Amino acid sequence: MNVLIISTFSCTFEEFKTDVSGFITAMGQEVVSEYEFVQAGEHKSHLIMNVLDMEALKTEMTSDAAKEWDKKNNCKDSVYAIELVE
Repeated sequence: MNVLIISTFSCTFEEFKTDVSGFITAMGQEVVSEYEFVQAGEHKSHLIMNVLDMEALKTEMTSDAAKEWDKKNNCKDSVYAIELVE
């Protein structure tokens, strides 16, 4: 499933990208096979991912570590499923 996550945060974009990349890498390629960050501002990101295991992604995004990181960095996420229109 292709997913778009639009995030706002108080840290820099580079800090956000580094930290979130770490979360994604830790989940493994069986959860997220590909991903790409698009900087939409100094404190906003569009993250496009190919998610293979949505339940595992949900578990990670609601984990204590993720919640703590979100609170520390004032991060708010909006998650969208996207489809190719032909």
